[in-house]
Order: sequence, then structure tokens, then C-alpha cells
Amino acid sequence: MLTHLPIVILASLPFTKVADTVPSFDIVRECRSEGGSAATLERCAADEAAARDQLQPQWAQFTPRDKTVCLRETSMDSTPSYVELLTCLEMARDVKKSSK
Repeated sequence: MLTHLPIVILASLPFTKVADTVPSFDIVRECRSEGGSAATLERCAADEAAARDQLQPQWAQFTPRDKTVCLRETSMDSTPSYVELLTCLEMARDVKKSSK
């Protein structure tokens, strides 16, 4: 009877995420899907890396709902983009600020 006690205790605890981190996207795949010259690919990769680096410290300030919506929107074509994700999240945040 007592052997089931740890299971009961764990099952009754509220579900919490262990880590809420910026998703990992394949920058090379995203940039290749856009096509263009080697210089264009390099610029795309630099833009994506810069957006990812900018998103990293800001990630916690965005609401879970906005993260879900923006991740869904930026992943529709199977080539998610940090630039698109950051833009979407910033726009959602700014709309909330302006409505106050």
C-alpha cells in the first residue's frame, strides 16, 4: 500500500515546465529555402543568428499564449525563422502596451 504513495504524491503535484527556452531552428535550412547567392545566404544566416541572440534574453517576458501563436505562425511553411518569431512577439507585446 505504501509503495504507491510516491506515485500518488507526484500525480497530485501541479504540472510545471522545467525549462522555457527559445526554440531551436535550423538557420541553414531557413536561409536555403529563401534561395539566392552565397552573399544572400550569409546575410540571412547573420540576420537569423542576431535575431536568436536578441530573443534569448527577452524570451521570458513574452506570454505563453503569444509564444504559442507566434511559433505556430512562423512554422507554417516548415522553415521557422527567428526573425519572424521575434517580429511577431514584439508586435504582440507592443499591441498590449498601446492598448493600456
